[in-house]
Amino acid sequence: MGGFFGTVSMRPCRADLFYGTDYQSHMGTKRGGMVTLSEEGEFFRSIHNLESSYFRTRFEDELEKFKGNAGIGVISDTDAQPMLMNSHLGRFALVTVAKINNQEELCQKLLAEGLHLSEFSSGKINPTELVALLIIKGKDFVTGIENVFDHIKGSCSMLLLTENGIIAARDSWGRTPIVVGQKEGAMAVASENTAFPNLDFETKYFVGPGEIVRITADKMEQLRRPNKRMQICSFLWVYYGFPTSCYEGRNVEWVRNECGRRMGEEDKTEVDCACGIPDSGIGMAVGYAVGHKCPYTRAINKYTPTWPRSFTPSNQEMRNLVAKMKLIPNTAILRGKRVLFCDDSIVRGTQLRDNTKVFHELGAKEVHMRIACPPLVHGCKFLNFSASKSDLELITRRIIKDFEGDENKNLEAYTRTDSPEYKRMVEEIAKRLNLDSLRFNKLETLIEAIGLPKDQICTHCFDGSSAFTLEEINSQDSLFND
Repeated sequence: MGGFFGTVSMRPCRADLFYGTDYQSHMGTKRGGMVTLSEEGEFFRSIHNLESSYFRTRFEDELEKFKGNAGIGVISDTDAQPMLMNSHLGRFALVTVAKINNQEELCQKLLAEGLHLSEFSSGKINPTELVALLIIKGKDFVTGIENVFDHIKGSCSMLLLTENGIIAARDSWGRTPIVVGQKEGAMAVASENTAFPNLDFETKYFVGPGEIVRITADKMEQLRRPNKRMQICSFLWVYYGFPTSCYEGRNVEWVRNECGRRMGEEDKTEVDCACGIPDSGIGMAVGYAVGHKCPYTRAINKYTPTWPRSFTPSNQEMRNLVAKMKLIPNTAILRGKRVLFCDDSIVRGTQLRDNTKVFHELGAKEVHMRIACPPLVHGCKFLNFSASKSDLELITRRIIKDFEGDENKNLEAYTRTDSPEYKRMVEEIAKRLNLDSLRFNKLETLIEAIGLPKDQICTHCFDGSSAFTLEEINSQDSLFND
């Protein structure tokens, strides 16, 4: 997915920029970049590969080179950024959190217009460069950003470091968040306000869908009003978000606790303890233990000295090995116990199947699993949700194909909670993963825990529909607050 951070200060900003960007590291694993702009008008930029290291270790030795009071940084799961541009709009640096489904089509169109696109090391289009070229086709930054909104299919939020402050633009449907913070003598903007407390920023404003704002050291200016409709990704609360982060004023850990509590109250399964699969399952497990009135224990732990966050190797076999090595079961707690585990989701099921096998081998009497969200039946069209290349990588779709002979058949029935098809699918998942019982959270429960109206939240991966059709999503006619 990815996350970004930017700040404008009355003092040198390198420390805030460095730590603020580092606090977005849970949002991506591939590349990190920072750029500052000095009072003399010089940009200082650096980009590093993060696939075998951490943001902090890559950048801390070169911090002194980042001169200036304004800067932006990014953790990217896709391309090398920030991009530096010089155009009729002026000089600017750009970072994006984006999924552009029609980038090949846009690339050919821009090339036909005589514009130039460079390629980076993998030979693929750099989506941030593509966004930059769409911006500079505008008569100013606002119309340029609106040009991005008008032409891309998918989503794109961005930060622009300009000679007159930082411009932040949230994607048209608000699928990814942007939040503004302020402290004496400085302002900041970030994907995750987890970055704010330790840097002394206070959360001041949640940028709306399609809204464009500019921050300077002492104020925020609205350049474009937010759109009427929103489709923020529900999976932010389920998986992506750090526990201390808030989106639309709704705290991640609180939502996870609430999902677990409600499921625990409804569940009649007798267990000896509840445990969370680190990291995103922990908040749900704490809530489940409260609702079910059973002890919360740590029957599995992440080895944090060397696995403080998840790496994502390109090789699936290596990914499976990494998933196993970072989690260590506690035999003393497992042996002879009916243990219930909570986790955020089931994608392929490979890691969970392997974990369940180990739990039984170590003496667990029963292994039960509770999942924070409904079954994932549809791939995400709007964010870089996972490395999956096909819906058939989802365990649900493989099972549907086995049942129906076609992975696309009767999907509405399989996504309807408690339908015969739904129950059969869940029972088969439990069987294949060697679980004594398996339950998924209801979509209604997740929506109620988030606390926003259903039509403001994207649930496409669960039920196959954003609240609006792709035609509506790519049309701006009904979006503006005229």
